[in-house]
Amino acid sequence: MLLKDNFYIITGGPGTGKTTLLQELHVRGYPYVPEVARTLIKDQLEANGDALPWKDARYYSCLMLGYSIRDFRALAHSQHLSFFDRGIPDTYGYEILMDFAYNDALQQALQEYRYNTTVFILPFWKDIYTTDNERKQDLAEAQATYHALRKAYEQAGYKLVEVPLVPVAERADFVLRQIG
Repeated sequence: MLLKDNFYIITGGPGTGKTTLLQELHVRGYPYVPEVARTLIKDQLEANGDALPWKDARYYSCLMLGYSIRDFRALAHSQHLSFFDRGIPDTYGYEILMDFAYNDALQQALQEYRYNTTVFILPFWKDIYTTDNERKQDLAEAQATYHALRKAYEQAGYKLVEVPLVPVAERADFVLRQIG
């Protein structure tokens, strides 16, 4: 098992302000790893690939896990505080949402690659939710994603801290206060 107490995950359903929060933290001097799902979707769209949530959801999940492990390993030597726009347990949340069968590789990754036990989750926020080329979920699916992620992180043994629905600077202040 590789435990990285200096790796903090920011998670939540789509369109909850995760990337905006991470960009604010980055401006304040904290590095972050971008969301693998967006990168994967962009890669697949450019390559006319099938590993997309609306084409081959199982293949998409498999590649999402691989991208997440790659990002974790790339920073494994770092002792600096780092934030992740989602983490390996997000793949588990996606598989819960999609009602996929038990995945041995995913369960092994959840045990092998461990982030700080405190995970920041952003609740669904209808007022800021929008769709785009990579985010196609409707409001109901966005809310269901949030609940699936809560379940996945709790089952994986993480402590969820809900980030309040306040302006981004206040959200960043909240996260940094929680970290201490």
